[in-house]
Amino acid sequence: MAWPDVTVVDACVRRGGRGGSPTAVTYDDPVATDADRRAVAAAAGTSHAAFLGPGRAPDGGLPVRFFTATAELSGCGHGTVAAQAVRLARTALGELSDRQHTGGRTFDTVAVRRPAGIEVWFDQGLVALRHPAPDERAAIVAAIGLTADDPHPTDAPRIAAPGAPRMLVPVHDRSALLRVRPHFGRLTAACRRYGLLGCFVYAPPVGDRPGAARMFAPAIGVDEDVANANSTGCLAAHLLDTAGARTLSIEVEQGDALGRPAGVLASARREPAGIRTRVGGLAVVRDGH
Repeated sequence: MAWPDVTVVDACVRRGGRGGSPTAVTYDDPVATDADRRAVAAAAGTSHAAFLGPGRAPDGGLPVRFFTATAELSGCGHGTVAAQAVRLARTALGELSDRQHTGGRTFDTVAVRRPAGIEVWFDQGLVALRHPAPDERAAIVAAIGLTADDPHPTDAPRIAAPGAPRMLVPVHDRSALLRVRPHFGRLTAACRRYGLLGCFVYAPPVGDRPGAARMFAPAIGVDEDVANANSTGCLAAHLLDTAGARTLSIEVEQGDALGRPAGVLASARREPAGIRTRVGGLAVVRDGH
């Protein structure tokens, strides 16, 4: 079927409005099939597509669904940034606060006009953390092709789940990050075996310098993601947990290996129920509004 009104958004652009993850955004059609929705991202030349509405969920949240070319996602951080940026761009407002319903969860969002684009923040919710089993860790680390000198000397891999679990794998520095060459067939098989969305390989922030990361998720049809906002929130939760602090804020740069610089912001705070995170990014709405 034809989708007459698809907007392409560069989500989570780097400072200065550079790069970002191209994301298709459109209003959903109740008669469309999931196969129709999966085709939208490919037709738009993007890795992900967001579908808004129709109507409202029973709790008042705006339904938003996310698809890659191969699957529906239970959540998408940079897709949320793109979706809420389009909604604000189609108004004359300077700020739009609302609630979004995705993957069975409704959460707060806010979009604000800035000189370089539209800044969006959303409540990621509680992030569950656990240490991977030895065989789980070995399978993922082998599949992403780390050498003996690449792993971080003191940090260790962690499984983080704001919903869908993914493995966070630390490396020594940015040069080690750029050397990562995954075997996508092995990584796909390992992620499916252990029920993981993918693998977020990162070099931690040092002082005032942002961290850096690459997200590999071939099991859902995205070999490498330009920006993975939800995984940045997961990293903030992990770093807060290991530091033993009550609050923490980070910035993570992504996309350099793809020639598409991106940046994601995240904050984490400790609550009685666990670690809650917020994730944000700047979006540039390219066309269709």
